[in-house]
Amino acid sequence: MTPDDTRLMLDVMCGDLARLLRVCGYDAAYAPDRGLLEDPEIADAARRENRVLVTRDVDFADSYGESVLLDSVDTDEQLDELRDAGLELELTEGARCSRCNGELAETAERPEHAPDGVDTVWECADCEQYYWQGSHWRHVEERL
Repeated sequence: MTPDDTRLMLDVMCGDLARLLRVCGYDAAYAPDRGLLEDPEIADAARRENRVLVTRDVDFADSYGESVLLDSVDTDEQLDELRDAGLELELTEGARCSRCNGELAETAERPEHAPDGVDTVWECADCEQYYWQGSHWRHVEERL
């Protein structure tokens, strides 16, 4: 599964994972971001949007169908489980906003808090968050 061909819906137990999947380029919807808290409404939205469900809930995974069931509560171990399930996990420049899942676009604007020497800055079209490669980028890359 690649970011180009896989859309994901993560339930309430997978918030940290959603942010990491977004910086890998996945369209990773996090159910609580949409006000979805109950399994039936999460499942309805995921089916409507043709998304693979990511959950730690055995019954929910079984009832939904196309899903990835995670065993671990540790985010780094969950990343390993996703790799084992066939997801490609590589940090992708300018992919998606880790905060809201919006698409990023390169911008000539530089926020005041961007460090000197930053060559490329991306801005989220939805929440206007700025991104660039810095120490956080390297930290996430090491986790992956």
